[in-house]
Order: sequence, then C-alpha cells, then structure tokens
Amino acid sequence: MMNRRPQLFRAAAAIALGLLAESGVFAQSILLHGGTVHTVSGETLSPGDVLIKDGKIAAVGANLSAPDAKVIDVTRQHVYPGMIELDTALGLSEIEAVRATQDTTEVGDYKPDVESWIAFNPDSEMIAVTRANGIAYTEPAPQGGVVAGVSGVVALSGWTPEDMTIKHPAALHLYWPEMSVDTRGRRGGGGGGGRRGMGANAGSADEQAKERKLKMKALDDFFLEARAYAKSRDAIAKGGVPDPGINPPWEAMLPVVRGQIPIMVHASDIRQIKAAVAWAQTNDYKIVIVGGRDAWKAADLLASRKIPVVYEAIFDVPAHDFDAYDVSFAAPAALTKSGVTVVFSSGPTSTDAQFARNLPYFAAQAVAFGLPAEQALKGVTLYPAQILGVADRLGSIEPGKEATLFVSDGDILDIRSNVKHLWVAGKEVSLESRHTRLYEKYKNRPKAN
Repeated sequence: MMNRRPQLFRAAAAIALGLLAESGVFAQSILLHGGTVHTVSGETLSPGDVLIKDGKIAAVGANLSAPDAKVIDVTRQHVYPGMIELDTALGLSEIEAVRATQDTTEVGDYKPDVESWIAFNPDSEMIAVTRANGIAYTEPAPQGGVVAGVSGVVALSGWTPEDMTIKHPAALHLYWPEMSVDTRGRRGGGGGGGRRGMGANAGSADEQAKERKLKMKALDDFFLEARAYAKSRDAIAKGGVPDPGINPPWEAMLPVVRGQIPIMVHASDIRQIKAAVAWAQTNDYKIVIVGGRDAWKAADLLASRKIPVVYEAIFDVPAHDFDAYDVSFAAPAALTKSGVTVVFSSGPTSTDAQFARNLPYFAAQAVAFGLPAEQALKGVTLYPAQILGVADRLGSIEPGKEATLFVSDGDILDIRSNVKHLWVAGKEVSLESRHTRLYEKYKNRPKAN
C-alpha cells in the first residue's frame, strides 16, 4: 500500500498556511498614500503616508516607498488611529427588554473577581455597527454593588472573548456610595454616574450621615483586608510562611493594591468626587473618575492630583435648575483648561450600549463648546489607551505600534463623515453591519405598480 503520509502532511500544511494568511499573520504589506494622517501623538501630515507590515505600523511620513506593498490611495481622505471606548455595556447587553441577553451585573456588593471580558458576546449585532464608525477597542464594564469587578481591553474583531481580549485585568470598577437628598428633595449623587444611579434613602440628616458612615467603613475595611492579603502573599513568596491557598476575590485585588491597574471610581455628584479624591490620596490609590457630571466643579483639585475623568454626561440635561443650559457641553473644555485629562464615553448601561457607535460625536459636541479639536481626538484614542495601560500599542499612529487605524472621507468629528476602511492589528475588517444590510434591502425594494 502506498504511503500517504507526505500527501497528508502537505495538505495539513496548506490548510494551516491558509488559516494563518486569513488571520492576518502573513498579511500583505499595505501603504496608505496621500491622505491627511492624524498621528494624534505628533503632527498631522497632509499629505502623508502610513506603511503597515506584519500587523504593525512600519513607517509614517511623506512620499514613502514600499515596492512590495499594496498601495491604497487615500487622497482627500483622513487616516486616524482606531478609537477606544471606555466603560461600556457593548458586548454585555443586546436587547434591553430581554433579560436573557443581559450580562452586565452580578449579585453582591463586593465581587472583585468578576471578569467582564469573559461575558463579552463576540456575535453581538451592535459590535459591527459600532466598529463601522471607527471604534476598534472597548472596555466592557461590570456593574452592580460597590466593587463590581474588573474589566479588560477587548478588540471589536475576532472569534472568541479570549481571542479578542488583549489585556486583562485593566481596571477595577468601584461605584462610590450614594450621597444624601438635598433640601428640595432631589436625590443626589448616584454612584453609577448621576443619571443612572439610585438616590439615597430619604430620612433625617442624622440617619443619612449614619448610613453614609457605615458604607464608607465597609469600603475601607474591604480595601484594608485586600492590602493585608497582599502582604501575606508577599510573605509567602519570600518563604518560611505556610501557604493556606489562594482566595479568588482577594487574589483579584492584588494588581489594584499594588498599583498595577487603576480604580475606575464611578461618581458624578461633586460630593462623591471630592470624597473619592480624598480617599484615594489618603490610601495612595490610583483612580479615574468615571461619569464625572460635576467634575468641572473640582477641576483644579483633579488636575493637582493628576486624576483623569471619563466624561459621560455630555448629552445629559443640567442636574440643577440653576445650571446653565450648556453646563454639560462646556464641562470638558473647563476640565481640559485646568489640566485634567478628559476621555469620552457613551456610558455603561444597557441603554447606552446601542449608542456606543456615537463616541466621536460626544467629543464633537465638546469641541462646539470650547474644547480644542486635538484634545477631543485624544479623548477617544490616546488618552483611553494611556488609562488602560496599552498606549505602547494603541491610541496613535506611530512606528512600532499596532496597525489599528481607519480611513474616513472627512473629519471624524463631523457627523457627515463616513468610515471607508478599518484595520485591527493590521487586518482589514468588514464594515458591513445590520444597518448596511437593511439599507441595501430597502433601497432595492420592489416599486409600487
């Protein structure tokens, strides 16, 4: 009988090579030529070229030459780094009214070992819709309780959550305890970003103060125990101390108490924000304010502590009847003027997930009310990458970074602009979505007789 092993080996090798080529490992070099290149971290080149090799940005400049590269003419078009959306339910929520499609929240007040990226649904229809507007990465955020869990950095392209997640954990999510009811009976300071959080229970000022004190004691005790666990693990690692085994919730807190990842503090009321800043300073924690409705009122404090703000209130109505109509629109400009790093997000709720695609328009609204355009662009690209600790590979167009970028036919902060191409890690991704399919379907509907 003829030995078929060589033929089988060659067939298997051919299949493997085909799969590798399809995955982008052996992707052809690409030269984007003649466009306006927004490097974000440096100058804008117009015209400029970007050379992509092996999934990386190989060169950025003018009149680049690459004989073996596929040349794509992007004259009169714009090249941007892929946008990054922080604090979102994208991939964790599909249809808000259908409970079975919701995976944003776990039971309990303190659950640091909840890992949001594990629940990410790579087949969500909203992913393609969001991706089609130039958003390449996201940070799905856990919700519920006080310490809701940890988040990761997830690409909006891939087959499985493991395949799509490029960093985990990236941040811990802490929903700051609620504040009291004001004298007019308006509920104040929801922990989940103001418009989303529940107000404090009504009652006397003494009762409210007592409840708030108990909540803060529970929070402090939790972090003290986490620090004690970290010290015990360090002692065990040095030897001479018996190892009782790991504790998953406390194990999840190790990168937090060691300062390796930031704490995303969800707070919108000014009292919450000031209390969180004082708490972080006292305990030497690295925090990011998320929600940030009233953050502009503490702009100098946040700037002095170098605390970034993930601003989610751009389209919120003013919280108080004495606020100016444009208080939410102008807040990012006020924060930036004081030296605060501002990042934009559409928000973490199931309702917000469907609007994740509008991320650049959140930034654009702030530009219309005084924020410099270059800062707005950084707020959806470079600054999110820095907060999540992935700025060495994402957030700007620089040689050596991952080739995650897109081409649009106009300024991406202009709602009239359309994304024409998107690459994630050097692989071009389809821009087809439910929206485009429905458009083509009904554009070609039969004409009435």
